[in-house]
Amino acid sequence: MKSWSEKLKEKKDLPKVVKITGKMSKRWGTGTVVIPAPLEVDKIMKKVPKGKLITINEIRKKVAKKHKATIGCPITCGIFARIAAGVAEEEKKQGKKRITPYWRTLKLGGVINEKYPGGVAGQKKLLEKEGHKVVKKGKKYIVLDYEKSLVRV
Repeated sequence: MKSWSEKLKEKKDLPKVVKITGKMSKRWGTGTVVIPAPLEVDKIMKKVPKGKLITINEIRKKVAKKHKATIGCPITCGIFARIAAGVAEEEKKQGKKRITPYWRTLKLGGVINEKYPGGVAGQKKLLEKEGHKVVKKGKKYIVLDYEKSLVRV
């Protein structure tokens, strides 16, 4: 099985911009979608400073703008953010101090991504340490007033 680091470095002919067609157009409209390279998503996540946050949607906007596409692919951007989080945990276990601060990357609506290392509890602790307030809303955990801490793209 591949390590997170190996997955992050895979190129797979990415990034690539493709026309939105067929079933995709029902959901995403018309235009083009960029499928970024995993390292591009990681690079954006690495730049989020302590006390600040970003959402997957903001990352999608950033890659779309960079590649002059209509949208950034919601599926691959989410998968690549998860891979970046996995790499960060691998590096932390190896004693590396400067890792990708994946806990600062939230889902739409300020929701904590339960699939990231440490699950909700681990990220909640890291976010609270940086001054954010995390609350339970239904079954999800959200960062209260997350909009005020967003890094603009």
